Amino acid sequence: MKKNEDNEIPTFSGFVAIVGRPNVGKSTLLNHILGQKVSITSRKPQTTRHKIVGIKTVDNTQTIYVDTPGMHIQEPHMMNRYMNKTARNALKDVDVVVFMVDGLRWTEEDEMVFNLVSKIQRPIILVVNKVDQIAEKEILLPYLASLAKKFNFEHIIPLSARSGKNCEGLEQKIARCLPEGPFYYPEDQMTDRSPRFRIAEIIREKIIRALGEELPYTTSVEIEKMKEEPKVYIISAIIWVERVGQKAIVIGEGGKRLKDVGIRARRDIELLLNKQVHLKLWVKVKENWSDDERALKSLGYTDLD
Repeated sequence: MKKNEDNEIPTFSGFVAIVGRPNVGKSTLLNHILGQKVSITSRKPQTTRHKIVGIKTVDNTQTIYVDTPGMHIQEPHMMNRYMNKTARNALKDVDVVVFMVDGLRWTEEDEMVFNLVSKIQRPIILVVNKVDQIAEKEILLPYLASLAKKFNFEHIIPLSARSGKNCEGLEQKIARCLPEGPFYYPEDQMTDRSPRFRIAEIIREKIIRALGEELPYTTSVEIEKMKEEPKVYIISAIIWVERVGQKAIVIGEGGKRLKDVGIRARRDIELLLNKQVHLKLWVKVKENWSDDERALKSLGYTDLD
């Protein structure tokens, strides 16, 4: 076991799965805790498609957060089944489960997630997010009391992931649940995801935000080339869509929308790499890729077996 050489202080470390239905704020919470964007965010459900690991090491404690896709009842495509399976698999062998819900809304999908996590023999912390948006504060305490009757949660914590209200309290509660043991990662590491993966996710985030209601959810980003020159990174990426009509939507009139996506993505990529970036984006069609197992695996969706 890793020890502090001077004081022989034991270390604590463990994995914490953040789960919930789509759009309850899981990725926003992870990013706030880490103090850096590791998981992309948007107001659109199902923005997170992969398991994203964020690592925070403070003093003698290392907490490994696992952000997961939102669990949903309908599974019309293989992509939906992939996201649900990814979230379920993230619950295996974790030390703590953070079950996240959205304010005073308890939906059928919340109940589905609850039925899953309540069977896990691990500390389960219920997080009630977006409490800053609750106008009638006097109804919050009775609501929390009603949730406490549903299950013997380790803790029930109201917070705001966006503003950070009470997030530190959540971290403290999680730390007390972690087992004694060595660190899994170097103390300065923040995620297990590669720069290529994070760059692809940044581009996908900008697509989601640029397209709004026109968004073809069936888009994916593949980094085709990433080369470091002395003063600049040369990056080429393919944006995959399923139909020719979707390609036209992503490109926009006169290529304006694609150009805007590239400008916004390049800014964030330069912050990530701390270097100037030359980014080229191409839009290509791969029919029905979101419902094709071989295509999904080729685009990095590996949690299918």
